[in-house]
Amino acid sequence: MKKSHAKSLKEYEAPVELDSKKILAAMKRFKDAPKKPTSVALDETTIQELKAMAEVQGIPYQVLIRVFILDGLDRLKKTA
Repeated sequence: MKKSHAKSLKEYEAPVELDSKKILAAMKRFKDAPKKPTSVALDETTIQELKAMAEVQGIPYQVLIRVFILDGLDRLKKTA
């Protein structure tokens, strides 16, 4: 059984353009609502990639992670 990694998918080759409304919603959620801390173990390369991508977008990398999670949840809800 061959393993594949998400980063090897063709969807990850295109430049990332995030919806500014989703960014603002993720930032507002962070600011206004109480949060429950969670932990996700990521390798150093992934963290550096997230930080670089977040810098290009002009947002904190934690907000970028939140945008990805919220967007993924929305996509799963639509396909369910």
